[in-house]
Amino acid sequence: MLTNIMYVTLYVTDQDRALRFYTEQLGLEKRIDFPNPGGRFLTVGVPGGPVEIILWAHAAAAGQPAEVVPGATPGPVILESDDLRADFKVFRDRGVTFDKPEPEDYAFGIAIEAVDPDGNRISLRERGRAGRGDG
Repeated sequence: MLTNIMYVTLYVTDQDRALRFYTEQLGLEKRIDFPNPGGRFLTVGVPGGPVEIILWAHAAAAGQPAEVVPGATPGPVILESDDLRADFKVFRDRGVTFDKPEPEDYAFGIAIEAVDPDGNRISLRERGRAGRGDG
């Protein structure tokens, strides 16, 4: 069963400027700042709140990344599940289209990408034990 909205992605042209705005001007806290070959993964969130905003860099465009890099560019909506493999079967049976035949294991947990009728990517995730804060 889906349990939470994990991330919301905002496309920004300058991650450092966006980070200053969201932390210094709006009072959000920086949660994750992880540089990697697919792009800097930078998030902010309300102190104590469960939802994080991904500040994803891209060239100026109306809410869309300049280039989608498979496996590196997140879906515009990321939904969290407490049992993604079970939810995947239910959603597949309901006709949801996925990018892979089964959810995959990653360092952060389990993930798979779905697509809505308009072609928007929806990331479905289940956090690993370390990501849950319970070990």
